[in-house]
This record gives sequence, structure tokens and C-alpha cells, in this order.
Amino acid sequence: MTSRFATLPDLILEPMVRNALMEDLGQNGDVTTRAVIPAGTTYAASLNARNEGVVSGMQIARIAFHLIDPGLKIEELKPDGSPCAKGDTLMRISGAADSILSAERVALNFAGRMSGIASLTARFVAGTEGTKTRITCTRKTTPGMRIAEKQAVLHGGGVNHRFGLSDAILIKDNHIAAAGGIRAVLTSAKAVASHMMKVEIEVDRLDQLEEVLEVGGADVVLLDNMDSATLRRAVEMVEGRLVTEASGNMTLERIPEVAATGVDYISSGALTHSAPVLDLGLDLSA
Repeated sequence: MTSRFATLPDLILEPMVRNALMEDLGQNGDVTTRAVIPAGTTYAASLNARNEGVVSGMQIARIAFHLIDPGLKIEELKPDGSPCAKGDTLMRISGAADSILSAERVALNFAGRMSGIASLTARFVAGTEGTKTRITCTRKTTPGMRIAEKQAVLHGGGVNHRFGLSDAILIKDNHIAAAGGIRAVLTSAKAVASHMMKVEIEVDRLDQLEEVLEVGGADVVLLDNMDSATLRRAVEMVEGRLVTEASGNMTLERIPEVAATGVDYISSGALTHSAPVLDLGLDLSA
């Protein structure tokens, strides 16, 4: 289910994980563990799934444990992108007990959050079966965690939309209103966009789409909050000249119907802003 782009170099992810550890450890470190765990105590621990889903965040969990203690031995049993059943062991960690305990919460926070996103994404993707439509995320991510959450979407079989404001020109309804209309924004965008930068424009009515097709200059059209019949008509109007993306009120129940209209992509902010955390736990044994 995962792609070759879903594994990033540790170097890219490490600053985010380091910041999370610093937030948790504060100025005095793990005072509880230091107070009650005798020096030199060793443990083996298992990171286990409490529910079924799709695994994500194992790379980040490993980074968290190794930032605390590079000497910990880690065995990944379920790599990112793998399905898991309730009770499955995803990772084993062994070594100094104090190190394992100090990294535990940060590792679980990332892994549970990311696995939840991957699991929800996989359910959206399943709804497109038999069509060409692909599921993509948005910029509605947790501040500071975008790279991890978008990575989780890949692990669930989805694809990534732009990562930030600098990736592509995406003209939304407020841009159109502020700049004076569709013709004005597309004319301006065409004047500044390089040959390497895509231009996407949002429409919510077919007459707007007709104007976009007449003016030209867009590569992608975002069909926002349209019912399925209107989406189907929009795809017919485009005739393959633009990439089509449907967005707005994209619930799990509605995905098969929307995918059947022939749109190229369905984007949903819910993948990252509303995914329930997958329940994971760390169990220690002497």
C-alpha cells in the first residue's frame, strides 16, 4: 500500500521528533523514571496494536527511541504502510528501561496519530476501487506535523496535495473575489508562473468552469462543493483538458459515488484533521 516516496531520510524527520522530545522532557528530564527505576535496569518492550488499521509512524518511533538512546535495539515487525490486526506487535524495543520509558509517549503519540491517518486514508482509497480516482490530502494539518501527516497519507495509499503555499499556484474563491474575477486571476497567474509551476483554480459553478476553459492558463480545476450530477457534467465539459479535483463534503459514504463521476482526484481535509488516533500501546516485560 505504501510507495517508495513514503520513507524519508531520518535527517528530514529528526528535527520534528527532537522538538517533541524536548517539549516532553522539559528542563529536568523524566523525573519519574529517574526516581523509581534503578540504574542499569533493562527491559524488552513491545509496541502493540489495540485495534486493526494501517501502520504508520514506525520510522518516527524508531527515531524517537534512538534520539534518547542510540544503544536501544529496535526490531520493526510491521513496517509503515502495512495492515495490522488487533493484538499485532508492530515493533520490539530492548535495552535500558529508563531510555524506553522516556521516549515512550512521544513515540506513541506520533505512531498513533499517523496510523490513524493512514487507516482513514485506506478506507477512502477503498471507496475508489474500480475507478481512476485517487485520494489526496490538503494543508489542513496539525501545525509542525505536516510532513509526518502527509507521509501517513502515503502509507494509507493516498497521494499528497501541495505541501505549502510555495509549491503551486492554487487560486481559491477569496483570491478571485479580491482580484476581480476569474479572467483577472488567470491572466495574472499565467504572467508569473514558471514552466515548472502548476496553476489550479477553484470553481463551484459550471458557468465559472466555462469561463476557466475559455480563458485558459489553468492546469487543474478544483470542483468545490458540487453534487455528483454537477461533478459528472463538469468532467464532461473539461474533456480531459484539465486535471479535475473534487472537494467539499467528501464523506466516506459519498466517495464511491463521486469517484464514479470520473474526477481525477478527491481531496479531503478530514484525512488529517479528523482521523481518529489508532490505539497503540507499549507493553514492558523484564
